[in-house]
Amino acid sequence: LSLAASSFLPMHSVAEAQVLRAKFEPPDGKVLLIVGQDKTSIDAYVNAINIVPGGTMVYTSVQNAEGLAAPYDGGGGLHHGQYLVDQYPNTVIQVGLWMVDALGDVSSGALDGNIDAIGAWIKNSGRPVFLRIGYEFDYPANHYGPAAYVQAYRHIVDRLRNNNVANVAFVWHSYANLPEHPLSDWYPGDDYVDWVGMSVFGPPNVYMTQLADLARQHQKPLMIAEATPFGTGTLQGDTSWTNWFAPFFQFVADNGVKAVSYIDYDWESYPMFQWQGCGDARVQDNDIVKGRWLQETGQDKYLQSSPDLYQQLGVPAAPANLRIEGM
Repeated sequence: LSLAASSFLPMHSVAEAQVLRAKFEPPDGKVLLIVGQDKTSIDAYVNAINIVPGGTMVYTSVQNAEGLAAPYDGGGGLHHGQYLVDQYPNTVIQVGLWMVDALGDVSSGALDGNIDAIGAWIKNSGRPVFLRIGYEFDYPANHYGPAAYVQAYRHIVDRLRNNNVANVAFVWHSYANLPEHPLSDWYPGDDYVDWVGMSVFGPPNVYMTQLADLARQHQKPLMIAEATPFGTGTLQGDTSWTNWFAPFFQFVADNGVKAVSYIDYDWESYPMFQWQGCGDARVQDNDIVKGRWLQETGQDKYLQSSPDLYQQLGVPAAPANLRIEGM
């Protein structure tokens, strides 16, 4: 049996016919909950919270296409996309695609083999995948020149579309802080962007608000693509909740955020992030934070793993014995 790739195109109920939803966009009033960011931290979160979130996170690069079909640890934790697919059914996958210092090679076609491999893995996953192409494009340390970034971003989208990778939504992800250029300079165009994403490490700021406004102007759903209480952590209990979590969830509510990706991670335990002051962001490590987290994310508006999750995201649930056409 096969499941046609067109099954991953948005479908809408009669009640929603008047409202056009983006690819894999939850209904209004719903928030897709994603947790990351490596295999170890995701497993620990699920074991402690006893609830499988609506999605999980994995990272790869256009240079090597690592961490998807096989496990990989480059100092920031063990990444293994296929493990997440096998371990957590009825979830989405959110993929961060690194392409620092590779924009020219992407646009020239030199890395098409890796793009094809990433696309094949996405297609074979048989589930909705959110792909953050060159995430945090405006973070100065990534030195993504706007014109070169747009060209590379479009090349990847065009390549995946030409390969009939239908179960992917493309996320344009800003670090939501002081940019070196107007955000519009990096924008690949409405035909290439399904979602607008942002990072949230500190309290809400004017740049986050500006990005939310931009998403509304372009009629794109808003995703918090990476979130962690930088420098605050969770171990301070009530203080941690008051200083970071409460404003964070208020921003989600005030701006109609449709997906939240929380990094439940002890940053100091990973060589890549030691001595940066990130702290311990695991919600399960403090009883006060854990209790309030469960109270907040336990609300009906948060989409966790469930047999009808894909239908709520506009696609039919795929039985385990069905495969996507072309696999």
